[in-house]
Amino acid sequence: LIAVLFVAGFGSSMVFGSFVGGMADWGGRRRFVVIFSMIYAASCLTKHFRNFHVLMLGRLLGGIATSLLFSVFEAWLIRAHANAKVMDKLSSSFSTAGFGNSVIAILAGLVSNKAASHGKLRPWDASLDTKEGMFFVDGYLNPFDIALLALICCGICATFLWEENYGESGGKENAENSPKWYDGLKRAYKTTIRNRDILLCGLVSSLFEGSMYIFVFMWTPAMQNLAKKEEGLGEDESVELPYGLIFSTFMVCCMTGSSLFSIVAERMKGEALAVVVFAVSSVAMSLVIVSSNSNVTFIAMNIFEICVGMYFPVMGTMKGMIVPEDQRAAIYNLYRIPLNFIVVSSLLAHLTATQGFVAVTIMLITATFLQLALVRRRLHVISLADVATQLSSDDDSSHIE
Repeated sequence: LIAVLFVAGFGSSMVFGSFVGGMADWGGRRRFVVIFSMIYAASCLTKHFRNFHVLMLGRLLGGIATSLLFSVFEAWLIRAHANAKVMDKLSSSFSTAGFGNSVIAILAGLVSNKAASHGKLRPWDASLDTKEGMFFVDGYLNPFDIALLALICCGICATFLWEENYGESGGKENAENSPKWYDGLKRAYKTTIRNRDILLCGLVSSLFEGSMYIFVFMWTPAMQNLAKKEEGLGEDESVELPYGLIFSTFMVCCMTGSSLFSIVAERMKGEALAVVVFAVSSVAMSLVIVSSNSNVTFIAMNIFEICVGMYFPVMGTMKGMIVPEDQRAAIYNLYRIPLNFIVVSSLLAHLTATQGFVAVTIMLITATFLQLALVRRRLHVISLADVATQLSSDDDSSHIE
């Protein structure tokens, strides 16, 4: 049942989240950030119930909220930069956001661990037995309550501190020509298919982020298997690893990657830097496959996490330049359809750790070559634009003469 709930969340993000996220372009990005907070808060509340259907509802809501999380915030940020005429600061903003996300992830892990150990999971009505209760509190539910408070703060801050922004044509429709709920996704699909740059950007994004999710699922069993071999333990025997320390190390590496991006971005174009990030990630995951030493494997995983830290500001900047403003949130959610398909397929396939990392390596190598194709196209487009500008200036000069 746990596996069913887990898969349902990604399936919900793939199906329902795609439509809801696309509505933000004409409905207002700030408004949908508030809606995100409400939906995710409701998802947190469902965790208190000992009822499969309520928990399933929570996972479906969580999937929708995840789609909004990875599209609406970024779309609002890029539009806000454009409105303020500071697009040259976009890369720096994404780098700062990536660094901040890693810091918050570390603090959230520490706070959640402390909160989960405070009190024992129990029914709300103390007179009821554990098997009789339907509404539970304390124990592992405490972190969800903290998340609920954080989401309320998020919604309040967005309401009072952010200005509303839309896609280019958003907020202008009249009652007779109001958009339908599926229009955003429909238009995003047509635009993506017709524009090769947008399509390549989406494929690269889905492949890397899909590999990242599979990595999250597989690093624990991979490290456990290596530790058992080195200690001469059988497959049925358990081994204790410092999971909290390992996770914190990964987050520090993500912070390092975000900081490294802000330095390298001044000397290298984002499209070219993405090729390096994907190529290094491919090598790191290849090492995980072939290595039989836990130290080498752990170092390779940390290198991959540094690449993850660099990826988000790199891809955020690329999307900001490639994806059209009037369909940004819709196209971002369209990108998540193949991503969620990759994640759901990997979960249903019951891959072993080795098979999972082989799949990750193949996806990263594919992403590297697709990114190379995108770089060639972008350079060609830039060259043509320069030629057109030069011809235009020459033509103006001849008219003046």
